[in-house]
Amino acid sequence: MSSSTPWCIVGLDNGGNANNATVLDGSGRFLVDGMVESPSRVREGPKAALQALAEAMERVLEVTGVRRSAVAGVGLDTPGPASADGVISSRGSTNFLHPEWAGFDIRTALEELLQLPVVYSNDANAAALYAHYTYFGPERAGRASSVSAIVGTGLGGGVVEAGQVVRGAAGMAGELGHIPLPSAGLLEDGQALPACNCGNAGDVESFASLTGIEKNLLPYWIAKYPDHPLAAEPLPVAARALRAYAEREDPLALSVFEQQAKALGMLFTIAANFTDPHAYFVGGGVVAAKARFREWLLERVRVHTALRVEQREAAVFALVPDLDMAGARGAAIAAREALATGEAVATGEAATTGEAVAVSPRPGVAPGPA
Repeated sequence: MSSSTPWCIVGLDNGGNANNATVLDGSGRFLVDGMVESPSRVREGPKAALQALAEAMERVLEVTGVRRSAVAGVGLDTPGPASADGVISSRGSTNFLHPEWAGFDIRTALEELLQLPVVYSNDANAAALYAHYTYFGPERAGRASSVSAIVGTGLGGGVVEAGQVVRGAAGMAGELGHIPLPSAGLLEDGQALPACNCGNAGDVESFASLTGIEKNLLPYWIAKYPDHPLAAEPLPVAARALRAYAEREDPLALSVFEQQAKALGMLFTIAANFTDPHAYFVGGGVVAAKARFREWLLERVRVHTALRVEQREAAVFALVPDLDMAGARGAAIAAREALATGEAVATGEAATTGEAVAVSPRPGVAPGPA
């Protein structure tokens, strides 16, 4: 990227139903302070989905008033499994069920369509990177490390070291959901070892995910609370309703989320012994929960994370900010870092006719140290 020409990065977060887009300018400001969504069309196959991504970029440029000629590159994130370079797994995934997605190189295909450099990230890695940079700030981010657990339908994760996502040889580093957990101290009396969709038993995702709640945790806890209103609901409905009950401090719901907090604490305990990060981030649906429950869950995760005294003094626990925008923003940051490697990027004059909007963390994420 030129050091004298105004430039910006477009971030594209690809999901099963919608694409979300953002724009990051040369000074490090995001130019949209909300969602800029459009249909993703992934279920129609690669051709329709690629066109939808191109349209998502054009729409966010129109919203922000940024000229296409000012776009230096694009950050793209998708759900996994996929390689570090954006080749969709040969087995496909929940979002990429169309047969043409198997083994499809989405990064290269989008790069050819847009005629712009495209940098690929796993969606959980993108969210982890955004949490890292938002908490620590651009000055300290490159000297800090973090581990993020993103609790959704499954459990995604991300490991950031010295401001860079750890990707691994096959691009599958940070797949924290499939780390096996010891059952001692985690399972209740008479509770069966939960199974994960990946085929593992007793891994993090089998406890800490919406799927884990529906298939593993709720059946056990509803049996202990047979008169609970959720006992009359189908398990998929009950699982999605559980957070609202937890926000009202319902005993059954809090028991389920306490068990999830134990699982996340065990995960972070393992992470503490091989990365010893400066920060532990929790993301996913909890970020959108009411403040009291959100803070309760984060505190329970902290309590269940076994750290040495020195580690407790050095590390922090926080939520991934801006849940719905974290993926697109993290993808944009990853692209900026990749494209500006070894270069001092000047901000130049504004590449937009609109007004820039600074990033502001949501409640539950304290400002990072200076």
